Order: sequence, then C-alpha cells, then structure tokens
Amino acid sequence: CKVLDKTEYTKSMLEKLIWISAMMLVGAKHKVTVGEVESAHTAEVSRLITELASAGSAELGITLDEGCVERLLAYARSVAHFPTAVKEFSWRNGWFYGISKAKMDAGDADPMPFHTELLKEVGAI
Repeated sequence: CKVLDKTEYTKSMLEKLIWISAMMLVGAKHKVTVGEVESAHTAEVSRLITELASAGSAELGITLDEGCVERLLAYARSVAHFPTAVKEFSWRNGWFYGISKAKMDAGDADPMPFHTELLKEVGAI
C-alpha cells in the first residue's frame, strides 16, 4: 500500500473525478461506451477534461501534473468496454456544476461553460 501525502492524494482524487465525470457525460451524449468516447470523440472529451481540470484545480488550490488528458485517455482505453451514463450526479458532475453555479450566482462567468452546456444537452440540469 502506498500512502500519499494530502496534496498527492487530492490530485489523484481530482483526476479520478474528472475521468468519471467527463467520460460518462460525453458517452451519455453520444450513447457510446468509454472506448468509443476515447476513440471517436477524443477532441470533445479532451476539451471537457481540460476545462474540468482547470476549474477543479483552482477550487482545490492544487496543480495537476502535466499529462492529465493523456493519462485519462489511456485509462479509458484500458476499460473500453464500460458503458456510460450520467448518474450519482451530486458527487460526480454535480460537484463541478456546483462550482459553476456558485460563480454564476455571484455574477461571475461560468468557469466550465462546456460542461454546463453538455449537462443541459443530456438533461442532467
């Protein structure tokens, strides 16, 4: 068992949350598996991963290591057969949407407009 310090744990936690949130949302939009998200919708999911990583990192006061998009796409290839769906919203995509909503409620711009657009498109919000 490898014990991580708080910062390293938080970075890993955020990347895992980004992966499940981005892959499931893009997959639900297109009604495809994780593997199809990675192979057929690479630009779209990469854009979403980048947006979630930026806002999530800012919210948590951390900096993710270089190569986040590549790591998450590589993991998607290893579980290509997984189905996709937006579920467990409150602790997956909902965490990111909460950041957006708080910013917009304060009169600021949505830090994740693409994420918000996709949530609306699939009927999650």
